[in-house]
Amino acid sequence: MQICTEGVVLKVRDVDEADRVLTILTRDRGVITAFANGAKRLKSKLMAATQTFNYSGFQLYKGKDHYTVDSAETLNVFYGIRNDIDSLSLAGYLCELTQCLAPEEDEAEGYLRLLLNSMHFLNTGTRSVRFIKPLYELRILSLAGYMPNLVCCESCSCYEAAQMYFLLRSAKLLCADCAKSAITEPYMLLPPAVLTAMRYIIYSEFNKLFNFTLADESLSQLARVCEAYLLCQVGHGFKSLDFLNSLSPANEGEAIV
Repeated sequence: MQICTEGVVLKVRDVDEADRVLTILTRDRGVITAFANGAKRLKSKLMAATQTFNYSGFQLYKGKDHYTVDSAETLNVFYGIRNDIDSLSLAGYLCELTQCLAPEEDEAEGYLRLLLNSMHFLNTGTRSVRFIKPLYELRILSLAGYMPNLVCCESCSCYEAAQMYFLLRSAKLLCADCAKSAITEPYMLLPPAVLTAMRYIIYSEFNKLFNFTLADESLSQLARVCEAYLLCQVGHGFKSLDFLNSLSPANEGEAIV
């Protein structure tokens, strides 16, 4: 069966001397694996479009067990990302995270839109690595069914207090009064500015998602909370995340309790 689709190449694995196996996030089929025969050859028409991070149009043949790339056209290579080690490392992490959380063989419009916009802002430098990382983590978790309940305190419905406790395993809020005797799992404190940002990330319309600002200290706190929540929910680490974090000083500040 012949298929026409668009997608971002999340991962490339070289096979033999000339071939590649691609992991692609597609708009209408989610994450798929496709063989690109001869794509490593210098004169191959598939070479450019099948590189990691490229957004490309694909003509695919779906066999019984796998896809094969018949032809491909590069739509965006995101050159700016490749010129900065921090942006490049974050792009690698976003792709690994997407491969983990996006659906396979199912519609993935929201995931592709999130990834493309994040790559665009990285590529142009109009949003920083520090801004995009926690935003992407929390939004993709929400898409994948791990959206936390941040509307109000789980026990008393308090919308906001000087200190709100975010429970990482059960993904809910408790105010300081209710938390005194109710916390039996890892948690992190959420200052008002961080809670507001998290609510914005998970509840806002997509066309407004990247349109907020946060002070540096609050952005650092947001990064710690979102990463801790991600790792708690997914249950394992990511090599690309370890490398990304190695490029910056170790996180300081509020610890997981």
